Amino acid sequence: MSPVIILITIAAYFAVLFLVSYIAGRNADNAGFFSGNRQSNWMIVAMSTIGAAISGVTFVSVPGMVQGAGFSYMQMVLGFTVGQILVAYVLIPMYYRHNLTSIYQYLENRFGITTYKTGAWFFFVSKMLGASVRLFVVGSVLQLLVFGPLGLPFWLNAIFTVGIVYLITFKGGVKSVIWTDLLKTCCLILSVVLCIVFVMRSGVSFDGFSSSNMSKTFFFDDPNDGKFFFKQFLAGIFLVIATTGLDQDLMQRTLSCRNFKDAQKNMITGAIMQIFVIFLFLVLGWLLYTYAAQTGVSLDGLKGDDVFPFLATGSYFPVIVGVLFIIGFIASAYSAAGSALTALTTSFTIDILNKKDDKTARSRSIVHASMAVLMAVCIYVIWILNDDSVIQTVYKVASYTYGPLLGMFCFGMFTRMQVRDKWLPLVAVLAPVITWVLDANSAAWFGGYQFSHERLILNALLTFIGMLLLAKRTSKTTKIN
Repeated sequence: MSPVIILITIAAYFAVLFLVSYIAGRNADNAGFFSGNRQSNWMIVAMSTIGAAISGVTFVSVPGMVQGAGFSYMQMVLGFTVGQILVAYVLIPMYYRHNLTSIYQYLENRFGITTYKTGAWFFFVSKMLGASVRLFVVGSVLQLLVFGPLGLPFWLNAIFTVGIVYLITFKGGVKSVIWTDLLKTCCLILSVVLCIVFVMRSGVSFDGFSSSNMSKTFFFDDPNDGKFFFKQFLAGIFLVIATTGLDQDLMQRTLSCRNFKDAQKNMITGAIMQIFVIFLFLVLGWLLYTYAAQTGVSLDGLKGDDVFPFLATGSYFPVIVGVLFIIGFIASAYSAAGSALTALTTSFTIDILNKKDDKTARSRSIVHASMAVLMAVCIYVIWILNDDSVIQTVYKVASYTYGPLLGMFCFGMFTRMQVRDKWLPLVAVLAPVITWVLDANSAAWFGGYQFSHERLILNALLTFIGMLLLAKRTSKTTKIN
């Protein structure tokens, strides 16, 4: 597939996207940018959330992990569903009850300004790194298919990639994000379904699917294995609570619904839809690896993240498969990145700069541009350092950076104790450091046990214990519960 066809496909897609973004955000004020004026339809939000949750990382990494991990990812997806139910019925009513624009304002009301700022900074680092890793996937694929063949450097690629995200979101914020993500979700689901259809038309069938190691879903035999069911399932629950329920990005669109009942319907609907969409990606991965094995296509030297792009844009299938891959990939990648950039702008403006009035349009614009520049720099650094499967990198980063947030919110919701607020940053830094030390030495210290995504649970537990040690020995109750 030539770079010219790819560029034409991308240009046509973005022309439609910019039109939707302009129409959705042309009259947006600060309230529209930050919260969508609390007027979003819950079904539209649910559909758009799929586009944000299924990022470009998922689009290329999930099919690519099938050969090494089978369908074990579905164990985590089942945990995601339980986690989203908990978010819907525990966190969302609380956020609406206190009319929060930034969810980290809860920490200020509950503990004090230092805890509030600590939570905001941890979100900032978490989301900036996570969004940069996800956009790095976009840059890597574009470098492979477009920029590399044209002899253009990756730094120009990074500027282009982030520049598109900035242009989509700088005016309308969350209002634009919701409607453009609806378009992206439709393109994403349509592309993966049609890719499956065209791959099957090439002669691949589901014969041998049930007996294949690549289709194995549940792993109960070895607790030390990273694919062990309870590791994956529990990690999925807590990852969603942390990276969705305690994440300004996904909560920002949810909090744009008219009331908490609509927000709950949005969350549950999105959880159910996500199960089927992720399963489709795993099925596609099985078909791609089976096709390669049956036709003798060599995948030697390719990372799992490169298999789908390599086969879809090569000469192995009709050109339409490559076009569908580009549309679905760009749709999924820019969906997640657009909402992330909007959430970073919201949190930094409100939580860190403390600009909470209605006259923050200029500050918001400067912050939005600054976040885009910083994201481009992060992408370039990741390009230099990358040496791992990207989806694993995303979850590993999340387990270290979202752990303190999860610990802080749990302490606030499940106890009535106050803490010595000024010492909270020390606890929030020590918890991931201790987690990293235990993770690095777990095999030697714990009889061969290896941590997987349960690092997040350990990290949150250490934060919770640290806050217990900082608890004030008074009878004072909380302001928010």
